[in-house]
Amino acid sequence: MKKDIAYSLKEATKKLEAYCAYQDRCHKEVVSKLKEMGMIPVAIDEIVGHLIKENFLNEERFARSFARGKFNIKKWGKNRIINELKQRGITKYNLTSALKEIDEETYVQTLEQLAKRRLGQISETNLLKKRKKLADYLLYRGWESPLVYEITKRLIP
Repeated sequence: MKKDIAYSLKEATKKLEAYCAYQDRCHKEVVSKLKEMGMIPVAIDEIVGHLIKENFLNEERFARSFARGKFNIKKWGKNRIINELKQRGITKYNLTSALKEIDEETYVQTLEQLAKRRLGQISETNLLKKRKKLADYLLYRGWESPLVYEITKRLIP
């Protein structure tokens, strides 16, 4: 069991500066961390205000790097990225800004590579079931339905 530690405003602020400097965070993560530390609402507001003012906390920067990372590393589609950002309380403006980080041409090429790679892993012989498995996989990863159905029909005629 974790021992309760009381943090002063200054200590909590320093700790959260380090937390935000390590990687971009959204407001929700920071507030959650502060609550975990046992900070009162007035202190939370003051610390979050300080982090924003000092540019440790920037929601647009967070949204952009999140979208870039999930697309480039995890090969997520736009739907999954949008849903994950919405769960973190990101505004519509920042969602739009985040999606601009993904180049359209690269997006389509990535879908193509992902679909071909996954197709090589599916051992199903029934063409309809094979197409469904491929489509389900791509939809789960957040790729848009029209793109998914177009590529599955093209790869599995």
